[in-house]
Amino acid sequence: MRVVSYPEPRYLDDGGEISATHRAAGHEPEIDYGSGNVAHYLATGATTGGKFGLYRWEMGPRPTGPGPHFHRSISESFYVLTGTVRIFDGTRWIDTRPGDYVHVPEGGIHGFRNESGEPASMLLHFAPGAPREGYFEGLAEFAVTGRPGEEELAKFYFRHDTFWL
Repeated sequence: MRVVSYPEPRYLDDGGEISATHRAAGHEPEIDYGSGNVAHYLATGATTGGKFGLYRWEMGPRPTGPGPHFHRSISESFYVLTGTVRIFDGTRWIDTRPGDYVHVPEGGIHGFRNESGEPASMLLHFAPGAPREGYFEGLAEFAVTGRPGEEELAKFYFRHDTFWL
């Protein structure tokens, strides 16, 4: 069995500190894409010192979600909260349900969709904590202003470490 040790301590004072954060369940989402699709920024890379990003993704009943892609610099994990979410594991689409968890390391091909006809929600976890908010907000802007040209879109995806297959 491989033994994994704790990382080097990052906090070196003796007494601890008051630094916890709280976000109430009723907090409004940061992004509303329309049709029941919203994103909640639970913890961003900026608020975690770049360690991770955690987002609650809620999808309405209409089919939505990205097709197969990969990231070079971040891993992505999915934890299904409600409904049925189809997650692509690189070889097949899996119908995941509440309590299911999928982890995709850097370079891992993945995608997700809600094709159930019912609302669904999940937690998205990125490590390390890249600034995914810019990606999410860019997609919302495209919904309002229209999809940019191919060259601008390619730069946007490259800047946000998203490589489509």
